Amino acid sequence: MFKKIAAVLLIALIIIQFIRPEKNLSDDRTHAIGTRYAVPDDVNRILESACNDCHSNKTNYPWYAGIQPVAWWLDHHVTEGKGELNFSAFTKLSVAVQNHKFEEIIDEVKEKKMPLPSYTQFGLHPDAHLTDVQRERLVSWAQDQMRLLKSQYPEDSLKMKR
Repeated sequence: MFKKIAAVLLIALIIIQFIRPEKNLSDDRTHAIGTRYAVPDDVNRILESACNDCHSNKTNYPWYAGIQPVAWWLDHHVTEGKGELNFSAFTKLSVAVQNHKFEEIIDEVKEKKMPLPSYTQFGLHPDAHLTDVQRERLVSWAQDQMRLLKSQYPEDSLKMKR
């Protein structure tokens, strides 16, 4: 009985290897954050190493992304991440939403909620482990962008409508 169950599971595991989600590789930067906001090299390196895989239109997939069911989990993770914040489509958002996203970046990075622990656990993505200095730099940059928006737009246009 055990051999039959193991054989069925093995066959199922082999079959699911052929059912693959579409990869996030468009790299369309038409509305990328850098088209409107200054992104210094040091901040860009932080975004590339710790954020963009889940929060842009171009994911650098690890070797294990080709193995099911891990690929499905990664696809869900990337889709969810882009739904919350997509640096590649940032300037498509209203100014109020952009301002709010900067505020969320500040909160998430300060509270060490980002990058997600599941992204950096087990030695995965070692470049995504942010030091306190990197966190402070990212927060400072986001605060600068919020100040820029505040200097360019009336305050009520930067508030989210409820």
